[in-house]
Amino acid sequence: MFKLRIDTSEKWTEAVLADFDRFLNDHAAAERKASGMAMSMALQYKDKPDLVSAMIDLAIEELAHFREVIKLMRERGLEMLPDIKDKYVNALRNEIRSDARNGSTKNTGRGDVERSRNKNAIDRLVVASIIEARGAERFGLIAAALPEEETKLKTFYQTITDSEDKHRNLFLDLAHQYFNPAEVDQRLDYLLDIEAKIVESLPFKAYLH
Repeated sequence: MFKLRIDTSEKWTEAVLADFDRFLNDHAAAERKASGMAMSMALQYKDKPDLVSAMIDLAIEELAHFREVIKLMRERGLEMLPDIKDKYVNALRNEIRSDARNGSTKNTGRGDVERSRNKNAIDRLVVASIIEARGAERFGLIAAALPEEETKLKTFYQTITDSEDKHRNLFLDLAHQYFNPAEVDQRLDYLLDIEAKIVESLPFKAYLH
């Protein structure tokens, strides 16, 4: 368990409640992308059976969340809008150390390639954990801020909050299981500082991030 460096501003919550239809569309897109990301990791790390199983389960769960958000949108007469680039997620992923296998390995030894692969995997898991932690925090803010008469929405977003918090722990536990815990925690500490700066740099809009 870890704590984010900064809390989300109330201005973000206000922006979401002021344009909740837009937020629902962005939430749906985030769940769909999360499912795809989990499947991508399951395929990339075939040598780590516990990770593969966890990512398959996660992909199914995120897809179920996507389905539920789409149901909410249909009840409100909404259609999916074109995706908008997630500046928050993209900025965090830019911090992920590269995998030498994705580039030229002409002058790279086998040991160096394996180390770069491990560093890339650590960062992908830690970044995913941080993204889930921010999602849990923000969904919790939505659940608390929705009016009492929106019982269905409040219950849904509290459930999503609990789910995201479990995912935060899942990714970090997998990182600790497969890699040096001290290195994992060092990268977590570094990336939490980066995440805080990214959050502070972004405007308050009716998007998850």
